[in-house]
Amino acid sequence: MAFGTFDIYHPGHESYLRQAKKLGDYLVVVVARDRTVAIIKKQETRNNEQKRKKILEESGLADEVVLGDLKDRYKIIEKYRPEVIALGYDQKVDLVELEGKLKEFEINAKIVRLKSFKPEIYKSSLIMKHKA
Repeated sequence: MAFGTFDIYHPGHESYLRQAKKLGDYLVVVVARDRTVAIIKKQETRNNEQKRKKILEESGLADEVVLGDLKDRYKIIEKYRPEVIALGYDQKVDLVELEGKLKEFEINAKIVRLKSFKPEIYKSSLIMKHKA
């Protein structure tokens, strides 16, 4: 299972998904909801959640692409019960909270931090600055 905003889809995202796909037999990608992004990142997305979801579906890198839960971001983990949770190299996650939720849900998932792909070029925040 992989998570992200994927607002301006770029080769760094592709690398992240390819790495995540190699970690298991079936890759579910969870796309952050517009409202969640606005709250957490304190900014609006350029592409709405449906468009971002469609772009990922069309990439062919995920077996299933779903939108995150609006009320409880961990609900999707409880629903899909992944064996592996793939995190991007710069993804901000409270690992203690995540591990606590996995324990609460009785899910024995491995958490893997993936490698970056040319972060000096393909980091979403840098790309957004250049497109502004």
